[in-house]
Order: sequence, then structure tokens, then C-alpha cells
Amino acid sequence: MFEPLIARYGLLAIFAGAGIEGEAVVVTGGVLAGRGLVPLAGVMVAATLGSFMLDQIWFHAGRRFRDHPRVARIAEKPAFARAERFVQRHPRKFIMAFRFIPGMRTVGPIAVGMSHIPTRLYVPLNLLAAAVWAPLLASLGYWLGHRAAKVIAIVSVVGLRVVIGLAAAALIAGAGYLGYRWWRNNRAKER
Repeated sequence: MFEPLIARYGLLAIFAGAGIEGEAVVVTGGVLAGRGLVPLAGVMVAATLGSFMLDQIWFHAGRRFRDHPRVARIAEKPAFARAERFVQRHPRKFIMAFRFIPGMRTVGPIAVGMSHIPTRLYVPLNLLAAAVWAPLLASLGYWLGHRAAKVIAIVSVVGLRVVIGLAAAALIAGAGYLGYRWWRNNRAKER
């Protein structure tokens, strides 16, 4: 889904997508970097900056527009309550971790923005977290892309014959098992 966009718009798509769709875009960017379509370092930088920028926007939305209907709707989500509790107990850890926690990508920076955490603390920690998150996911995509290419190459070399042979063996084994059960059930009925 993201491949055509990244192939067409390159690092700009990764910059925008890292903030909006997050993990999927960055991993896809890493896969495409593995294919040589975009530079891996560029994917890492674009994803870091895109993620950082959008999280800054959400943080300031929580800070300045807490009464706005859109922000209020986000604050009503169950994940928001969890985020608030975590922010209150471990603010620095939460800022470093929210982008790694499912369901916290949008609510996390808004919850931090609505808290009493100063901007001067949030900004450097958010940048550091983005600088860890983006290269990690881009590298994962790069690694997966290389592994997938090797698997496809092996299957094409080993060939369709082996895959068809294994599928045929599974069908024959399954039919044999069903035939045996049918025979056994009929034999039990005869007794």
C-alpha cells in the first residue's frame, strides 16, 4: 500500500508517513532501501524528522487546545487514561517509550502536552526517542527486505516443482487420513 507512494515521492513520503502511519511507512522505507530505491540513511533521517515534527504538533495541540473538540475526543479514548497515568508516574520514560507502545502514537504526545511537563524537557527527549525509533524500524525493514528477497530467490531456484510436490504430498496424506477415519468409523458401526 505504501510502496507506490514511497517509490513515487521518495523521502518526502517517508517524512509525511512516519508521523501519520508510523511503523508501516518506516519499515516499508527500509525494505525499499534494501532494494536500492531510496537511501537507507535518508529513510532514517526523514522518518526521524517526520515523527518528531508530528509529535511536536500533537504535544502543542494538547498544551494549547485542550478544550478543542478534536483534542477532547482523543482525550476520551481509553488509551488516553493509560497514557495520563504513565505520564504522571514516569514522564521521561513515557516520552521515550510512547512511540513503541501500541495505541499511544497520537494520544501519547497529547497526554504529555496536557500534563505539567515543560516543553524544554519534552522537545529533546522527543527528538532522542524519534532518533532511536526511526533508524531501528528502518533497519528492521532493510533486514526483512533482504531476507524476503533471499527466500524468493531460493523458492525460484528450488522451484515450483518442490512446492507443488509438497502440496501434493500434503493432499495425499490428508486424503489418506480421512479415508482411514472413514474406514475405522464404518468398521466400528459394523461391530
